[in-house]
Amino acid sequence: MGEDFWITDEQGDRVFLVDGKALSLRDAFELKDASGRKLATIHKKFLTFTDAMEIEHDGALAATVHKSVLSLLHHRAKIDIPGRGRLEATGDIIDKEFEIRDGHQVVAQISRAWLKLRDTYGVDVAPGENDALIICIAICLDRIHGAG
Repeated sequence: MGEDFWITDEQGDRVFLVDGKALSLRDAFELKDASGRKLATIHKKFLTFTDAMEIEHDGALAATVHKSVLSLLHHRAKIDIPGRGRLEATGDIIDKEFEIRDGHQVVAQISRAWLKLRDTYGVDVAPGENDALIICIAICLDRIHGAG
């Protein structure tokens, strides 16, 4: 069935709800704020050469996360954001850590190593970045790389 879970801030306050859509054929999720307002929809993109997921906001494409070819010790993904360009995510297979970059600028770091709880990640978002979009990208990375 659906996978629902809360995303909390560093104080433990609930900030976002990830609502897994039960019985969905598209591996779909909705990201909602703490009051239940839908911020984004995440779904698997069909008919692609590599695994890909799309993030939509207000019915428009906000980002596409594409799984890149696997190297020996790293996961890689390309994140295409209309109006911004391409970000790159590189992840460590063993430790389940990702770094998202815009060129040489670190946009976010995602790590399971920071937390000892199973299926729990820490996400550190750079100032000025869209927290909700970065959370959506983190969910996509987890799904397309089978980290969850």
